[in-house]
Amino acid sequence: MLTKLHIQNYAIIDEIDINFSSALNIITGETGAGKSILMGALNLILGERADTSVLLNTNKKCFIEGFFSINNNEQVKIFLKENDIDETEELIVRREIAATGKSRAFINDSPATLIQLKQVASLLVDLHQQFDTLALRSSHFQREVLDALANNFSILAQYQTSYYEWQQAKQALEHLLQQKNNFNKETDYNQFLFEELNDANFKENELEDLDTELQLLNNSEGIKNILNKIYFDLKESETPIVTTIKQLTQQLSNFANYHTDLPSIIERLQSAQIELQDIAEETERINNIIGFDEARIDFINERIALGYKLLKKHQVKTTADLLLIYQELNKKLQAVLQIDETIASKEKEVTTLYHTTATIANTLSQTRHKEVSDVEKKVNQLLAQVGMPNAKLKINIQEVALNNFGKDNIEFLFDANKSQRFEPIYKVASGGELSRLMLCIKSLVAQSINLPTMIFDEIDTGISGEAAKQVGTIMKQLSEKRQIICITHQPQIAGKASAHYFVYKEADNNTIKTNIRLLNKEERMMAIAKMLGGEKPSSAALESAKEMMS
Repeated sequence: MLTKLHIQNYAIIDEIDINFSSALNIITGETGAGKSILMGALNLILGERADTSVLLNTNKKCFIEGFFSINNNEQVKIFLKENDIDETEELIVRREIAATGKSRAFINDSPATLIQLKQVASLLVDLHQQFDTLALRSSHFQREVLDALANNFSILAQYQTSYYEWQQAKQALEHLLQQKNNFNKETDYNQFLFEELNDANFKENELEDLDTELQLLNNSEGIKNILNKIYFDLKESETPIVTTIKQLTQQLSNFANYHTDLPSIIERLQSAQIELQDIAEETERINNIIGFDEARIDFINERIALGYKLLKKHQVKTTADLLLIYQELNKKLQAVLQIDETIASKEKEVTTLYHTTATIANTLSQTRHKEVSDVEKKVNQLLAQVGMPNAKLKINIQEVALNNFGKDNIEFLFDANKSQRFEPIYKVASGGELSRLMLCIKSLVAQSINLPTMIFDEIDTGISGEAAKQVGTIMKQLSEKRQIICITHQPQIAGKASAHYFVYKEADNNTIKTNIRLLNKEERMMAIAKMLGGEKPSSAALESAKEMMS
């Protein structure tokens, strides 16, 4: 509920505060007094864009603040929590516009974007948002109206959950089928690559090990020559090194007792003899192993050539890379064998979900069809009540493919003059007819769902007399459960007010400014009488005004 609206330095408004009642708030005033300016200011805190042309004094900022009571509005509290905005019993929405044109918005003093303003506005105020006359022409809105009146919220949520699961399963199936199609295109080639690597049958690090072995074989002759020389010099020459060191060790041992350092030298010579003996034996062993093997070299060259060919083909560098590709190809080929089974299982799931979704859609459609005649009857009664006795609403439901809202295409058809030619609303209804039709629909919908503060901006265009009185009666009934704010030129509607505000212009230092005040009982009666009889109302007009107020 909008409890207070503060406007400062906006258009021809210097500064005003409006404290609204919780029921039916009526705003009247002469044409051009500034009633539409109030709506423009309210639009700004509901997320509309602004520019510097709205500034009365270009040297000061423009401030517009709306104070809302949100005690029973759980959706607003959820919005505040989701957006990390402090929750208070009173929600304050503020808009500031600087002389530079820069605009800032705040929700409970937390900076907010225009998108956030619009989101919270849709939960607070019904002003050119969810239920405006343009929306009335929308088939989506028409479906929402019928579902609200049929109380389909629960079953629609159930349907949409099932529909979402069905769509997800369908997408998964389409992905599997596409995957199979890609598999079919790639399988033959993957099979060829797999068999090629399988036939090569490389072992871990094989190419690297073969390359090392090839280097050894290609240098075997030189290696054998040096090994033979080492063995010969150590053990088989005329003065073998091993034998010479042994003899020297024995000769020095005869004098070991004559110097304290000699035993150490002898021990080291003995160690050297043993080490050189081992080296000689090791070189002989290695020499016996190494040999030039032309057949082995040819085999290795063939394996390495094959390996390098495959490395280049797959654009990798090591045997490990080839083995990894081999494993991946094997997985792809196995997946081809398994995908048919997966597809069959997913097709079964899609069919089951479709039948579940279609069943709920049928139930949803039945509730809509069942509600149609009652909605038509009630709306048509209200149309007669607001001065359109010849107008009729007809609701047409046609079956379409399952979509996010069921299987029904819902269209409101309208006949304004008993022509029996029902046409879509957007083709035949005038602006005034749309406004009154919207009022009738709102009054019904408001009984089913908790609409926020509802604002009617001159919805009485084109009506007077008894029709205007009935519009006022409907608004009064609506205001028993929710706040209504209405700008009107009709005295019959103004007479129903819980709080009556009068917009007027006044001169201030050669400047014309808009102001507003809450009228007391006597002022209300005079304002309504002037609406009836002009600037100097007669006693009859005053009596009529008094009667309207009662």
